[in-house]
Amino acid sequence: MTAKHVTVLMGGFSTERDVSLTSGKACAEALAKAGYRVSTLDVPRDVRAIVAGIAPDTDVVFNALHGRFGEDGCIQGILDIMEIPYTHSGRLASALAMDKPMAKHVFAAAGIPVARDLLADRETLNAGDPMPRPYVVKPFNEGSSVGVRIVKPGDNLPPYSAETWPYGGAAMVEEYIPGREVTVAVLGDRALGVTEIRPAEGFYDYAAKYTEGKATHICPAPLPPETTALVMDLAVRAHAALGCRGASRADFRIDDADPRRPRAVILEVNTQPGMTPLSLVPELARHAGIGFEELVSWMVENAQCDA
Repeated sequence: MTAKHVTVLMGGFSTERDVSLTSGKACAEALAKAGYRVSTLDVPRDVRAIVAGIAPDTDVVFNALHGRFGEDGCIQGILDIMEIPYTHSGRLASALAMDKPMAKHVFAAAGIPVARDLLADRETLNAGDPMPRPYVVKPFNEGSSVGVRIVKPGDNLPPYSAETWPYGGAAMVEEYIPGREVTVAVLGDRALGVTEIRPAEGFYDYAAKYTEGKATHICPAPLPPETTALVMDLAVRAHAALGCRGASRADFRIDDADPRRPRAVILEVNTQPGMTPLSLVPELARHAGIGFEELVSWMVENAQCDA
């Protein structure tokens, strides 16, 4: 039988371009080792160039894009029109997950605990604290903690001008959940395990995610069995509530100030989790006995299209 032809989409033009290039390169190399015919495409802004850049004999697209256009339903819609199966979630689940306020509505409706939040424009943020400190300020639709700020007591909150806040005219303000940060990888309909993330300093921001030595991953997370089971169940429920497929990653904060009643709060679901050497889903897959080649091959073999 002729090997499947897989086109790996990578790069793009979001704030996460560099991470996507690293993810795409790793996936393309692993797929080639697994026996697939592999092409790569650094995705441009021109839709016509995207269509022309995907070889006509492509059987499956491996979507290794991160950030806007790559994981918000846009590229998924183009691939649906082209009737090409692709990895990860479809356009609706991708759009829902990328829109943080909307995703939280979905989680809350499914009974998954979320942090209290409100939406604030620049004028409201500049006028004073919209909720008691500490709180978190996030863009509506960026990934990899791009633009996320934790405002603590005593901090001097800088003005949110167009220059210092290039993420739109409003932000989501969210209560800060103290405690530990953990993440859960979901593959299909099952959770692979839980990793605890301990940043060297500050919080798990963009630099900590993608710079070696900036954070420690403890896999499996040293949690009580019942807490591990809880967050794994919540991750699978969140994956299903959004309508995700393939691989996703759910991030949580665990407030365990009272160890008798730990509180797990979901932060977000990432429908396009990183596939870099420092990424969490490949790490959790290894812990579950799934090598990188096997993981990306599973994604290809389970690719779908919503045409």
